[in-house]
This record gives sequence, structure tokens and C-alpha cells, in this order.
Amino acid sequence: MRLALFDLDNTLLAGDSDFEWAQFLIEKEVLDREVYEARNRHFYEAYKAGTLDIHEFLDFQLKPLARHPRKQLDQWHAEFMHKKILPIITQKSRDLIASHRDDARVVITATNRFVTAPIARELGIENLIATEPEEVSSEFTGRVMGVPSFREGKVERLKSWMAEHGIEWGKLEQTWFYSDSLNDLPLLSLVSHPVAVDPDETLKEHALKHDWRVISLR
Repeated sequence: MRLALFDLDNTLLAGDSDFEWAQFLIEKEVLDREVYEARNRHFYEAYKAGTLDIHEFLDFQLKPLARHPRKQLDQWHAEFMHKKILPIITQKSRDLIASHRDDARVVITATNRFVTAPIARELGIENLIATEPEEVSSEFTGRVMGVPSFREGKVERLKSWMAEHGIEWGKLEQTWFYSDSLNDLPLLSLVSHPVAVDPDETLKEHALKHDWRVISLR
């Protein structure tokens, strides 16, 4: 068995679904532009710099989900997919995913499952490991459930997912992880084929130093 892992934002997507979801809600006037836009950009820059406080960010990101019925959120998400996500899925990304059609494929992302599950389905990837928003009676509470899928948390969540599916790391023939971000160095360092995709400067420097493959999907 071979395992191909894909980061989502700025890797398979030529943009960031977390950031775009908040911007979409601002444009819909669901969120107040003056209050939220500056904070959204602040968190995005912190993520890129490797200084993001994931729990502070999740409090910002998940609370708006709790303010609206799930039916309304799903309607907004369908519009979000059409307006914001489909335009940032490149053919090169689709071709890369297709090249792993005979492998087990997983999107592993820090972005929450509500935002990312429809995107993974659009990409034709069967498995998703994402940060889990807490739900009660199918409605969001605004809190996170379990370990966020971020930095070392991605490694922990992957190991839990493998255990649930009866997959042993030592028995995998080959493993890939495609990512753009320095935040994914813990997981990139574990796989047999780490691939830096349109990487930030820190990841690019690390990849070149360690002879990792560097590609572009743009």
C-alpha cells in the first residue's frame, strides 16, 4: 500500500480556503468588515510566518458558524464553492491528484471540516483529516473538538486516522506529502517523499538543503 497526503490551502488550491471563507462572509455582510477583515488578514499573515496561535484563530474562525443554522451555512458554502474555490483549483492540481489514483489519498489540513469537506469531494479525494468543529444536534457550537490538525497536530491526527483504518506506517511501501508551508515540516519530515509545492521561503530553503523535490502547481 502507498499513501499520498496533500495539504490543501496554497498547495492544491491556489489560495487559502480559510481566508477566503471569512472574506466571503464579509462580502455577504454576514461578518462586519471593519471588525473582521483586519483580524482575518492578521491571522493569515501569522500562519504564513509560522507564528499562528491555533486556538486563538479557531475561536475567531468557528464562532461565526455557531451564529447561523446549518441549513443557511450549507447554502452559503455552495455559493462559496462556486465563487471562491472553483476558480483557484488548477488543472495541475487535478493532474497531480490523478497521478496518485492507485494510492490511498488523503487531504490533511488545518482548516475545519465544514469548509474543506466539499472541497475534498470536488477534488475527488476519498479521505479528509481536518480540524473538527464541535457539533450538537447537527449545529455548530463555535468550539473545536479534539486536536487541531495543525503542525505536530497533523502528525497526531494522521496516526489516529491510520490506527482507525488498520494501516501500519512500517508496512507502507511509499509515502508522499505535498505542502507549501513551514508549518508542515513535522509531517514532511516523516514521509519517504516530501514535496514542497510553491513553498514559502523557510520551507523552500529547508527543501533545497535536504534535497526534497520542489514543484509548482500554478
